[in-house]
Amino acid sequence: MGKALFIIDVQNDFTEGGALGVDGGAAVAAGITSYLQQHPDHYQQVFASRDWHDAVGDNGGHFATDGEPDYVTTWPVHCVAGTEGAEYHPALDTSAVTVHVRKGQGVPAYSIFEGTTDEGSTVADALEELGILDIDVVGIATDYCVRASALDALELGRHVRVLTDLVAGVAAESSEAALAELGHAGAELLTSEQSESISPE
Repeated sequence: MGKALFIIDVQNDFTEGGALGVDGGAAVAAGITSYLQQHPDHYQQVFASRDWHDAVGDNGGHFATDGEPDYVTTWPVHCVAGTEGAEYHPALDTSAVTVHVRKGQGVPAYSIFEGTTDEGSTVADALEELGILDIDVVGIATDYCVRASALDALELGRHVRVLTDLVAGVAAESSEAALAELGHAGAELLTSEQSESISPE
């Protein structure tokens, strides 16, 4: 039975100063790095996703190119493929990452399961091939891509834990609602410190 960490969208555009920066994003990047350094053998696989949007067009209506974004389904231009904004935040050490995932190429995409690995497979297929049953989720943003990724993992029958001190959201109210929804759906909510002493069943 394998265990994986999902690092969701810890990118420059989603951290302070970025096109869609959230408060606490840089701290999450540094916190994930510290956590992995302290527990180098805790996970069999480490997946990291990035938004990787096309440079032209509105990416299936995801970018508000003809008006103001509503910050619900339309957004300012962000994480365009090949730009600095799409790169991992410099405080995130990706040396432990074993599976890189790109998502949102020409279409809206929130969940890591909507992306493809560098090898060209889906995340669901990669989990099957690697024998991953237990998944811890960290990253940005709690109320959007973290939420969607964790819900999809639960839907696929995985045991999911969200490390609540290693996520950051767009807004406090929607982030709290997202965590409550995930808990109701069956995810465990705990801190990274708690995760060290609580193993999945």
